[in-house]
Amino acid sequence: MTAPLLDIQNLVKHYPGRPPVRAVDGVSLTIAPGQTLGLVGESGSGKSTVGRTILRLQEPTAGRVLFEGEDVFALGTAPLRALRRRMQIVFQDPYSSLNPRMTVGRTLREPLEIHGLAPPAQMEARVTALLDEVGLDPAFAGRYPHELSGGQRQRVGIARALSVEPRFIVCDEPVSALDVSVQAQVLNLLADLQQKRSLTYLFIAHDLAVVRHIADQVAVMYLGRIVERAPASAIYAGPRHPYTRALLSAVPEPNPRATRARIVLSGDIPSPAHPPAGCPFHPRCPHPKKNDRCRTETPALRTTSDSPAHLAACHFAEEPM
Repeated sequence: MTAPLLDIQNLVKHYPGRPPVRAVDGVSLTIAPGQTLGLVGESGSGKSTVGRTILRLQEPTAGRVLFEGEDVFALGTAPLRALRRRMQIVFQDPYSSLNPRMTVGRTLREPLEIHGLAPPAQMEARVTALLDEVGLDPAFAGRYPHELSGGQRQRVGIARALSVEPRFIVCDEPVSALDVSVQAQVLNLLADLQQKRSLTYLFIAHDLAVVRHIADQVAVMYLGRIVERAPASAIYAGPRHPYTRALLSAVPEPNPRATRARIVLSGDIPSPAHPPAGCPFHPRCPHPKKNDRCRTETPALRTTSDSPAHLAACHFAEEPM
């Protein structure tokens, strides 16, 4: 069995407050080399905090993250900088993540200079190769971010992440700010780059339809916790958690004549500063068998009876709605 490239163990991230904000509350995940894990949930579920914390863009409250067996949270300044070559991120907003005062060429040269990856005589050739790899003309090197479209800016962000030749990339909702037609192009680009460079992705999204086209495994997050995890095919064929079923029912159906029951959840996601007792989803859960156990006992993330690879945090995971 192949050892995981990334092993997240009981990750916790709380923000100070009275009471503290429990943004991430005991998340454990593994990602195999060359695979894509889709991390899905509503805004406020904590999925972006997971991505930023494992890269130490934010410091954790508790837990461990092992990357190629190395404890990321135990590294000092110099080893952490070296690790950043192997772990990169593509941000959600392609405009705010780029320096408006730097040309595209300067943006791509900067990481090469910081990590000493190319001598000055080869910088222009490296920048040209990076732009070509993400489908941009070399002439874009002289442009500023405001002169580019959203899709072009995101391609620059991807090229910047690739410049240091990483093994692992956190894709933090990389297509949510783009038009639908451009989303497909960027997703295809990420898939092609993964195959060409043997990359591993943590793909964060709120749209299960987007994740379906790129993920090998899917983890569904709600209020700082993983509520379901399984191979992508199993999630889409037979979701076990009521929250996952509701998310899937909201995916647009391309056939206008098709009919599908929509599960409409009541209310909004609770505040992570005041999580409900018992199952965190119980105030919004539409399951017909919801009872006092759901209100008082927190369900463990456990294997379901029909598949050891399919985990769900629901007292009624095996029962249909």
